[in-house]
Amino acid sequence: MSEFSPDLSDLDQDEWFDALDALSEEHGHYEELGADHVAILTDAGPRLLVTFESYPEITAGSDTDEPRGFHFVKRLGWSHLAIISRGQSFFRASEIHRYFDRLIDDGFFEDFDRVLFFGVHEAGYAASAYSVCAPGAEVLALRPFATLAPHVANWDERYPEARRLDWTKRFGYAPDMLDAAKHATVIFDPRIKEDAMHGALFRRKNVTTLWARGAGAMIESMLDGVGVLNKLIVLAMDGGLTAKSFHALYRKRRESFPYLRSLDQMVFGKGKFALSKALCTKMMEERPHRYFNRRLAQLQELESQT
Repeated sequence: MSEFSPDLSDLDQDEWFDALDALSEEHGHYEELGADHVAILTDAGPRLLVTFESYPEITAGSDTDEPRGFHFVKRLGWSHLAIISRGQSFFRASEIHRYFDRLIDDGFFEDFDRVLFFGVHEAGYAASAYSVCAPGAEVLALRPFATLAPHVANWDERYPEARRLDWTKRFGYAPDMLDAAKHATVIFDPRIKEDAMHGALFRRKNVTTLWARGAGAMIESMLDGVGVLNKLIVLAMDGGLTAKSFHALYRKRRESFPYLRSLDQMVFGKGKFALSKALCTKMMEERPHRYFNRRLAQLQELESQT
């Protein structure tokens, strides 16, 4: 879609949303969903990527300040529907419910050959939950939660305000909403206890759960940093994201500083100082960084005390 060339950089929040609105006049539609969310559709081709994102995360994680789906609009000619929040969101607003109800009534999703829902964490929950609106869709969710209803997930105390939301209404329990999906892939780091417990709730015949050891809470930026995440999205859209294809791509994590730092912190925290020293020594030879240099100095001091 060569004529699709938005410029969203160096704008404040109001200007940024205004620019999306103006862009939609030519390429799709834009709709305010209450005070906290907007929906923007870019109509480009027979494949539809549905993403759930927030303005702070988009502008913090992208050099161009563009929603993730714009990459696929420009390079692959996909259509893109983005539900974007102005701040942190758990996408439980009634306006979002009604918007998807209208899409169902209009037969919107039936116009596309393939549909993929994608999101990370809170947005991973939303991608899973709202995928029920497009039976036969693919889903890719990174470290999603299943629900924050206290009677189900009383062990997850990370978001006290969200726990007070009503999770009993429609789209409330994400794993059940995946029953209509063709296939869903859920990826998380099992070392984050809450993420692993949510991941266990997604056990379904049409769901593949994959462990991204060492990715931590910054899984999106880590996968982006080694050029893997967009490839995973393409595989998921094609229905070709498997455990084998994921782990082949995930080997690239060895080039990621956040991953290597996390790995060192894990082995050091377990008292495996010889492994920590070997890792940091190797990294100082291949990719010198002050973190590994400081760790080696710390290890040397510990050795001198024994």
